[in-house]
Amino acid sequence: MDSIARLLIAVFSVLGNVLVCWAVALNSNLQSITNFFVVSLAVADIAVGVLAIPFAIIISIGFCSNFYGCLFIACFVLVLTQSSIFSLLAIAIDRYIAIKIPLRYNSLVTGQRAQGIIAICWILSIIIGLTPMMGWHLGKSRNVTNETESSPCQPGMMKCLFEYVVDMKYMVYFNFFACVLIPLLLMLAIYLCIFMAARHQLMLIEVKASHGEKSRSVLQKEVQAAKSLAIIVGLFAVCWLPLHIINCFTLFCPQCDRPPDLVMYVAIILSHANSVVNPFIYAYRIREFRHTFRRIIRRHILGKREVFESGGSNPDLVLTVQLTPQDLPDPLQVLGGCSFPSGLFMVPIRLRDPQVLVTVLYVCNVAFW
Repeated sequence: MDSIARLLIAVFSVLGNVLVCWAVALNSNLQSITNFFVVSLAVADIAVGVLAIPFAIIISIGFCSNFYGCLFIACFVLVLTQSSIFSLLAIAIDRYIAIKIPLRYNSLVTGQRAQGIIAICWILSIIIGLTPMMGWHLGKSRNVTNETESSPCQPGMMKCLFEYVVDMKYMVYFNFFACVLIPLLLMLAIYLCIFMAARHQLMLIEVKASHGEKSRSVLQKEVQAAKSLAIIVGLFAVCWLPLHIINCFTLFCPQCDRPPDLVMYVAIILSHANSVVNPFIYAYRIREFRHTFRRIIRRHILGKREVFESGGSNPDLVLTVQLTPQDLPDPLQVLGGCSFPSGLFMVPIRLRDPQVLVTVLYVCNVAFW
């Protein structure tokens, strides 16, 4: 039952986060700097579903392995967890710059810099996660079977369990306190600053009516996005803190009884489930993601061709138009170079000549992929 629950989490983690990456790839409106970091977070969650959860299932069974093979499997999930932390921190800093100094945002936060930051985040995550491989581990002499011991494992092999290979001092002092707790506290401070700055700017907009409704709506959209991302940070903390707190008890109170199996089970399931929740937050809180998810499922998965869908926000317009029968000198530039047999057609168009006489029969926003 335990393994089945974990496998279901792995499947939903992969499907949901592939959908996130697919949505960003298809919809140009989602191809923002912030969503570069969101995609990095989704990639880490996909790897959790494809590799880390199966590894965790294997290591919880206690299969026989050589020491360093077991240690690598134990460290792999730490790399992905750290990558998620750094991606969330990068997103928080990005949103802070967007709201605190919006006029300098485009010059400070460029696509090239974002890609460099993502690469640095992954490199640091690999270094931090694989630190036990460099020597900070329990030592293979403790648990490796020798020829005189009666063990299900062959000599030179060991029963592979997380607590047999990873030093709890590393997990608590370095991994939790330094690499998880401090970034989480930084993110808490950043989002508090974001909401305070946004509140201050909204008050200024109310006083200076010259800014108009456009400035207010743009700021409200930024705040809405920040709220959604803050929820994701909060869920990350809720999902991962129980397991880290258990590790703290294990280290600081060795004489205490081991937590009940149910508590350990819930803590482990929560840590895995964190990789599933983010796509649901995007779908529930961010309209552009929600509409794009719906279109992907309908068109690319269910195979339903859609012509119109209200509520989209793609700037291209699909117009059903009928040109008047007169000789017009290149009145329209048709995007995509399509040709049609009759005067009544439907195609994304851009009007270049304001004098063109057209009869607009229907207009709506649509993502035309």
